[in-house]
Amino acid sequence: MTKDRRITYPQVLKMTNNFERVLGKGGFGTVYHGNLEDAQVAVKMLSHSSAQGYKEFKAEVELLLRVHHRHLVGLVGYCDDGDNLALIYEYMANGDLRENMSGKTGGNVLTWENRMQIAVEAAQGLEYLHDGCTPPMVHRDVKTTNILLNERCGAKLADFGLSRSFPIDGECHVSTVVAGTPGYLDPEYYRTNWLSEKSDVYSFGVVLLEIVTNQPVIEKTRERPHINEWVALMLTKGDIKSIVDPKLMEDYDTNGAWKIVELALSCVNPSSNRRPTMAHVVTELSECVAFENARRQGSEEMYTRGATDFSYTSSASEFAPGAR
Repeated sequence: MTKDRRITYPQVLKMTNNFERVLGKGGFGTVYHGNLEDAQVAVKMLSHSSAQGYKEFKAEVELLLRVHHRHLVGLVGYCDDGDNLALIYEYMANGDLRENMSGKTGGNVLTWENRMQIAVEAAQGLEYLHDGCTPPMVHRDVKTTNILLNERCGAKLADFGLSRSFPIDGECHVSTVVAGTPGYLDPEYYRTNWLSEKSDVYSFGVVLLEIVTNQPVIEKTRERPHINEWVALMLTKGDIKSIVDPKLMEDYDTNGAWKIVELALSCVNPSSNRRPTMAHVVTELSECVAFENARRQGSEEMYTRGATDFSYTSSASEFAPGAR
């Protein structure tokens, strides 16, 4: 591991003010707020009881030191000082996507426009791991708590501790011990131990369904506990409104909603060969963003015309029908 970004444990104590402010906790340990050279940082301390051991720590450091993309959380430095292991990341002021969807942060409801932009940015980060890295990389733990938001709600993919690199001699998958989060885990990978980029595509499909519905991934009280099955069941009624997050108050482009749900369901196809690539996902999501931008622009133009004519006509129903 390179030494130019290595930080001592006393420096960690200083930047966190003796671990004063906790940002979050996980299986790996605790994340603290810190300040380093006038910049805010997030300091992930590896607990001694963590399942994420020294091997995973080294893997994450080595990966992050050579992976750079505007939609991947950047590594500022690391501490490998005796028993004290820490990763120092750029600070993401608005926490994770799951918190923001649930309302735990106390902020406003994420608009459809916000959600589409977050989806496409996270997808771009994942596409870079698959197509922009040599060798290609699989994240293995894509989920809403690993999509972090900055002060402008820009999205970055985080937590590369489980990432796995592929050889570049033509192999499109590797056999590996199954790792990931229940609910997001590719069932084909779970069954066969054969990992490929399409395993990430599956997990991202689950994330898309969460973004649209704001429903838990697994809910035992539902007729279909897993979100994939629940959405597929609800869509048999042909009404997109029955699954889109009611907090949006129907303020979204219906065509875009259909498109993103159909894309998500293609991502979670049980057969990995029938799932799209992340490059295709990025293209489709970009179209959804364009749909929403056009709808908003159309609404503004309608309002402006209405004000001129002294009539305020709502354009909310002028676009796609609620069912098809």
